[in-house]
Amino acid sequence: MRNSLITRSTALATVAVSLLGTCAGAAADDIESRLRRTTDEAILPVMKTHNVPGMAVAVTVRGRLYIFNYGVASVESGKKVDDATLFEIGSISKTFTATLASYAQETGALSFSDSPSKYVPELAGSTFDKINLLDLATYTAGGLPLQFPDGVMQKNVIDYYRNWQPDHAPGTHRRYSNPSIGLFGHAAAASMGAPFGDLMQGKLFPMLGLSNTYIDVPKKRMADYAYGYSKAGKPIRVSPGAMDSEAYGVKTSASDLIRFVEKNMDGRGLDEPLQRAITATHTGYYRVAGMTQGLGWEMYDYPVDLDGLLSGNSPEVSYKANVVERIEPPAVPRKDVWINKTGSTAGFGAYAAFVPERQIGIVILANRNYPIPDRLRAAYRIMTTLDGGPSD
Repeated sequence: MRNSLITRSTALATVAVSLLGTCAGAAADDIESRLRRTTDEAILPVMKTHNVPGMAVAVTVRGRLYIFNYGVASVESGKKVDDATLFEIGSISKTFTATLASYAQETGALSFSDSPSKYVPELAGSTFDKINLLDLATYTAGGLPLQFPDGVMQKNVIDYYRNWQPDHAPGTHRRYSNPSIGLFGHAAAASMGAPFGDLMQGKLFPMLGLSNTYIDVPKKRMADYAYGYSKAGKPIRVSPGAMDSEAYGVKTSASDLIRFVEKNMDGRGLDEPLQRAITATHTGYYRVAGMTQGLGWEMYDYPVDLDGLLSGNSPEVSYKANVVERIEPPAVPRKDVWINKTGSTAGFGAYAAFVPERQIGIVILANRNYPIPDRLRAAYRIMTTLDGGPSD
């Protein structure tokens, strides 16, 4: 497969700083060729090994943006991946949910120390009276499962919460959970007096300057919405589910998602409460397997080795309840960290990572759910090169 490269603003101008191992004053076409080579070497074998139809990789390097598009958004139509292509990003959506909720706290609509029952009165008298919003946000409410049980739908999801009983005391164990972050987002939206989807599409996305990001893809953009592909190679898109918008509902392009990454590294120009809200999502609350749990985002001391990233994103951490070390007081946001999040749906796989201190970040989107370790290896190879490491 051949890839196309799209660059923004002055990305192809001659630069006066070293990048990707080049000396000061190196020509921009050399930068482009080195980045193209490194990305090709990291991505093309993954596509071949896992039969991924299409991918988009966006890289930001100290304010310069590069986007590489590979393959097709639809095998059936042959439509190529381009800068307008929309991908499902699965659980990377949780970082947007966390941003909305953090904004609600910054503007006084809620406090993370509140019980969700305060905003979802149907839960009054349930176990959630003794759980706070931060417990939900950090997956430490007491053992909410990864997914809702069969039969739980949006129409009966509150009944599920009312009847749920914890396995552990709040704040002692982390169990990664869509129902947990889902209720967190639902309560945050309730505190702001509007449906979650309306707040995301009508308020948060526009405030972030994201014009290519949706919860519900409008009819006029459906032609740009990639098809995902199942293990059997069938074209699929995400199906409606309980708390789906809050937990895994965002569809976006590589260019928009990398813009969100850039705003996480430098929020200047945004509304001040939103700047503070974004920064607050990088606060560290718990440690497990070398990873620090923030709000939506997961963080590692930088520099971090690949084994550390693989450990923190392993099935042991993602699918099981783990005893956590509470950080008290919570760790203030730092710049010398690797911040990341994976995301998957049945037909898509995504990864986003950035290092604020180095002002480098990456987004990898694919229309097949391929193994997380291969996403990490590809991203780590590219990011290490961006930070002056070897390209081979």
